[in-house]
Amino acid sequence: MMDDTQAPPDSGPNRAKAAQDLSVPAILMLVMGGFWVLYSLYGMVGSAGSSAAQMDAINAALAQYPPDLQEKIRGMLGFVSSPSFRILGSLPGLILNGLVVFGAWKMKNLQSYGLAMTAAILSCIPCCGPCCGLGIIPGVWALVVLNRADVKAAFR
Repeated sequence: MMDDTQAPPDSGPNRAKAAQDLSVPAILMLVMGGFWVLYSLYGMVGSAGSSAAQMDAINAALAQYPPDLQEKIRGMLGFVSSPSFRILGSLPGLILNGLVVFGAWKMKNLQSYGLAMTAAILSCIPCCGPCCGLGIIPGVWALVVLNRADVKAAFR
C-alpha cells in the first residue's frame, strides 16, 4: 500500500524542475532543427530550375573552354541540378533533423528518455545537427541536464 506522503515518481516538484531545466535547450533544438527541416524540404522542391540569368552567366563562363569540355560541364551541371540528386542530397538532413525535432519535443514533454538523448547527441554533431554546428550549444546543454539522476527519474 502506498503511503500518502510519497508522491508517484512522475509527478511533483522534481518533475516540474526537470521540465524547467530542459525547457530552453529543448526549445532551441526544436527551433534550429525545424529551420533545418524546412531548409532540407526547400532543397528538395525549391529552386527547381535555373533562371535565364543563371544560364546566361553559366554560358558566358563556359565560353572560354573548348566545345567538348563545355558539353561535359553542362552534363555535370545537369546531373547536379536534377530532381533526384536534390532529393537524395537533402534526404539525410531531413531525416536527421526531423529526428532532432521529434526528440526535442519528447524531451520538452519528459517522454522517451532514449529519444531525447538521441536528439541531443545528433544535435552535437556539426554535419548532422541543426544549423551547421550551432546545435552543439543546446545539444551539450541538454546532455548535461539529461544525465542528472533527478531528470532521468522524471521521464516516464
